[in-house]
Amino acid sequence: MSGIIGKKVGMTSFFTEGGKNVACTVIQAGPCVVTQVKTLEKDGYQAVQLGFDDVKEKNVSKAMQGHFKKSGTSPKRKVLEFKGLEGEIKEGDVFNVTQFVEGDWVDVIGTSIGQGFQGVVKRHNFSGVGGATHGQHNRLRAPGSMGASSFPSRVWKGKRLAGRTGGDRVKVANLEVLKVFPDKNLIVVKGAVPGHKGSYVIVEK
Repeated sequence: MSGIIGKKVGMTSFFTEGGKNVACTVIQAGPCVVTQVKTLEKDGYQAVQLGFDDVKEKNVSKAMQGHFKKSGTSPKRKVLEFKGLEGEIKEGDVFNVTQFVEGDWVDVIGTSIGQGFQGVVKRHNFSGVGGATHGQHNRLRAPGSMGASSFPSRVWKGKRLAGRTGGDRVKVANLEVLKVFPDKNLIVVKGAVPGHKGSYVIVEK
């Protein structure tokens, strides 16, 4: 399987064998159940649909209840498709953290924490306009000139301005797996991953 659905538990620190203290993230990776296998003949492409994190049946639509019953599993809160199949996979199969070992390198995809409406200094790392002297008092965190006057008499498309920040799909590549806890379905990866505690992430090999 090319990836697995997980949940960000939180961050902590980890001592390596050399005695170095490194920041790391704990992720609950699986168990994920195969809820559907898509084939080239029937669906036009090959993929495996995984379900993760149990949810009460009353919180799932009738259509999805039938979908989960067909695969012989309980309703799941998160359902995603993965490509890159390895071997024969059938509905009801379970994938967990055992597919990872210490020393593996993984990519983690998640939704970054939303920051709300932010100015250009925080959103685009602008330095502000001028200094704090020479009589100016309200231009320190301003974006500065728009860069156009009589032509084109408008703001260029793509101009970096203030606006909504965060809440984007972010992929962090090449994170080292420091520790695997198969009995608890937990993996510890070096560094930070996007999202808040309890948010869903995708861990790819």
